[in-house]
Amino acid sequence: MPHSTFTLRSPMPVSAEELYAWHARPLAFQRLQPPWESAEIVRQEGTFGTEGLRVTIRAATVGPLATTWVAEVFGFQPGRQFEDRQLRGPFAFWHHTHRMIPHGEEASFLEDHIEYRLPLGMVGRLFGDCWVQKRLAAMFRYRHTLTASDLQRHRRFRDRPRQTIAVTGSRGLIGSQLVPFLATGGHSVVRLVTGSATPPYDDGTTWIAWKPEAPLPPGIFDGIDAVIHLAGENVAEGRWNDDKKRKIMDSRTIPTRHIAEAIAATPAERRPKVFLCASAVGYYGDRGEEKLTEESASGQGFLPEVARAWEAAGEPAQAAAVRTVHLRIGVVLTPQGGALGKQLLPFRMGGGAVLGSGQQWTPWITLHDLIGAIHHALFTDSLVGPVNLVSPNPVTNQTFTKTLGRVLSRPAFLWLPGTALRVIFGEVADEALLASMKVQPAKLLASGFVFEHTDLEMALRFLLGR
Repeated sequence: MPHSTFTLRSPMPVSAEELYAWHARPLAFQRLQPPWESAEIVRQEGTFGTEGLRVTIRAATVGPLATTWVAEVFGFQPGRQFEDRQLRGPFAFWHHTHRMIPHGEEASFLEDHIEYRLPLGMVGRLFGDCWVQKRLAAMFRYRHTLTASDLQRHRRFRDRPRQTIAVTGSRGLIGSQLVPFLATGGHSVVRLVTGSATPPYDDGTTWIAWKPEAPLPPGIFDGIDAVIHLAGENVAEGRWNDDKKRKIMDSRTIPTRHIAEAIAATPAERRPKVFLCASAVGYYGDRGEEKLTEESASGQGFLPEVARAWEAAGEPAQAAAVRTVHLRIGVVLTPQGGALGKQLLPFRMGGGAVLGSGQQWTPWITLHDLIGAIHHALFTDSLVGPVNLVSPNPVTNQTFTKTLGRVLSRPAFLWLPGTALRVIFGEVADEALLASMKVQPAKLLASGFVFEHTDLEMALRFLLGR
């Protein structure tokens, strides 16, 4: 039975040696996973560069059906290529060659060449090969685009020494991509995690248990170069009542205060130089058509109150002369969760709806650009205080709804009035779903950050493999 093949070759902005090194670093596989796919490493035996490395992956195949894929990685030629083959999984045969082809001193080509055979013989080939080819094309276009982008972003700060960076919320929506980005860039990551501090396998990062509600032990940040604090209670999960609102406020202010105090208590010569703390564009509140920058005043309501207290909790680090940045994050777009993740199923079923008047402005940013912006803030010394992490092109809710429907090739003509949203979601409706925030990333743009996704439709197509 003949094998089917797939090949994609793309230019890369680094030497073949550096391209190989990027793939060899911990968490490269996690970084390369397209956001519309569901796959995770659950076991690893051996290390990269050692023959016989085996990786067990739990991956979705069709819809909710899942399969366990066991692959062997072998054929290591440092600076040039490595290979993997399926030992157990959905294919009758799978052999993947990753090639790094030199093209001058600071450029190369990445080539992925796959030979595979589907199960069920000619029947599988006849009915499944076209689908597999389309899926591979979408997956590897994404992987090559992301690899080139990440390498370029790391190159912009290649004159800066690699850092040891402590991260909270490393398993959350943002942290689960930020940590692989940092690790593949050659930085050392220390995760502060709740619960067990034993990783499922050696992922190349250090895990330290912490209790967000308790002061941190002395010396925890000794020798750490930077701290990125992302952890916090999910604002959009469940209806708000007094207990939920207290949890939201406490989950942001108490851990932030403890971290800032621990940073300040570290001896100056061993103290982190940078503290990046998540905040939110909710700081501005519902402001209609007003153009909002970091210079704009805070708004009225619960979320602005939370954001003000959240940012104030970081004051001990700032008082200790640590560069402190409040990351005012907008609506993060990724199919893995958040606002977009929740909307995909109803939109795919033809239930896309405009919320309220539809004229409220949505300050969005792709998760990919958000990771890049956090990295940019980490190494850009001029960025201090609040920084808006949003696309320079916010859109109205009506535009967002119609655009997502178009990308998914689904109708989106329904309408949910504000009164219905208030009945369903309570106070969250006015504070988040119906609030209008026309936020601009003034500081990011002035500091030279380059967005890769400024057009909403192109951003959604990138995120959804369309």
